[in-house]
Amino acid sequence: MKQDWKKSHKDLYGIKTQPVLLNVPTQRFIMIDGKGNPNAADFSERVGALYSLAYAIKMGYKKTAAGREIDDFAVYPLEGVWRQKTQAGKGALDKDSLAYTVMIAQPDFVTPEMWQDALEKTRIKKPNPLYEEVRFASMSDGKCVNILHVGTFDDEPRSFAEMDRFCREHGLRRSSDIHREIYLSNANRTAPEKLKTILRYAVE
Repeated sequence: MKQDWKKSHKDLYGIKTQPVLLNVPTQRFIMIDGKGNPNAADFSERVGALYSLAYAIKMGYKKTAAGREIDDFAVYPLEGVWRQKTQAGKGALDKDSLAYTVMIAQPDFVTPEMWQDALEKTRIKKPNPLYEEVRFASMSDGKCVNILHVGTFDDEPRSFAEMDRFCREHGLRRSSDIHREIYLSNANRTAPEKLKTILRYAVE
């Protein structure tokens, strides 16, 4: 049986266009840090390195999964944790000052040993110096407000405003200026106004 994250983690990835409070559990990820404008080549190269390793983990698991209840799994969507170090001006976003971590979640049954095996094999088959910056680690967001944003990335403030309104109405306070984005659409194949992105930030 193939595990599909859309079904197995519907609570995390089936967010709708109205804000919702969710207790996000600990998940395992392969992740890599970066700085600067996400439209720059460096960002794309880091994402490419992640996907190479994500598919290597998937294929490595399939080769050893005979007889298991789950013998395959769909690669999870790309996610990003974003931090802005400086502000260019009131209400302005300076993309060049962004710091980020991009990552791809891994099923619970993927072990550190499977990750290391995939890393070693991919280093040989498809060399990339960025692999040395990728790590396998856990992350837990805890109590968060989430919303499905439909539209361009530059239009995200509209959805963040809805999240902020939800917090005020429910007596919640955003706990940091860090937020997470989960990219449900392929930006290369989807019209900008139809892009689907889950936005999330922690609250208390």
